[in-house]
Amino acid sequence: MKINEIYNLAISKGIEADFRGKGGIEKLLKRKRGKYEKLSGKEKEEFDIESLENPYLDSRIYHIAEDKEIKRVLVGIDIEPAEILMAKEIGGIDLVIAHHPLGKGLAHLADVMDLQCDVLSQYGVPINIAEGLMRERIEEVARGVNAVNHQRTVDAAKLLGLNLINSHTPCDNLAARFIKEKVEKENPERLGDLMDLLKEIPEYKEAMKIGAGPKIFVGSEENHCGKISIAEITGGTEPSPKIYEKMAQAGIGTVVGMHMREEARKEAEAANIRVVIAGHMSSDSLGVNLFLDELEQKGIEIIPCSGLIRVSRAK
Repeated sequence: MKINEIYNLAISKGIEADFRGKGGIEKLLKRKRGKYEKLSGKEKEEFDIESLENPYLDSRIYHIAEDKEIKRVLVGIDIEPAEILMAKEIGGIDLVIAHHPLGKGLAHLADVMDLQCDVLSQYGVPINIAEGLMRERIEEVARGVNAVNHQRTVDAAKLLGLNLINSHTPCDNLAARFIKEKVEKENPERLGDLMDLLKEIPEYKEAMKIGAGPKIFVGSEENHCGKISIAEITGGTEPSPKIYEKMAQAGIGTVVGMHMREEARKEAEAANIRVVIAGHMSSDSLGVNLFLDELEQKGIEIIPCSGLIRVSRAK
């Protein structure tokens, strides 16, 4: 496989796993194409043309030093200049794959957060309320990443002549779909049952060994789960803390997420929403692994680094 083929595979797998379905993604892209056609010539020059085909603007190809058959990849949750230097030192690395966004992908992180609105509506939160509360959070995230040195790692890859891409929301979609299907199949009654279910997943089992496994942030093992939401496993980053009251009103009893700020935890507790945090690196690893298995099946060697708990399910 070449770089573009690997990247396109990530996007297609993300679409397959997306809670909005392929039809929902096509509607999203169709709206973007319609808006693009109405732009003036100058506006079209400034428009991110990739957004017409890619629904996940936090996932990009950043640098192609040499377009060749990829046989060996270095993959990490966070790729920074240190990991780029590591790839150079190891030698024989054809491609570096990051999970978390870099460069232009990081600058557009907020653009994927609308996904959460659609998912929350599937769990019973009225779409107008989800959009209203998420809009404030999306703008906050956009401002937050504005000051970041987006190109730092990309520049390092260019200087050292290494190929670099990332896959963020596509892999998070894979993790969310995996967890949702497991939860729906086993239908845990109490938080303790939900914790046991998560700990059966190899990535979380390994994370437990280093103190980074699933934890109950709100509630106790004896509490009933009620309706379980997986809305916070994908969609860029955490939602607005104000959403939890509306989630409770929609009948959601428990939220499973990757990570949660203290302000959000307090809001969830006030709304009597139970919270199980599966773990950040371990949840990211789950989604990344489900994608990497596709590459492994095509004969590509995977070298994990930077927080990736590599578990192969490839047959």
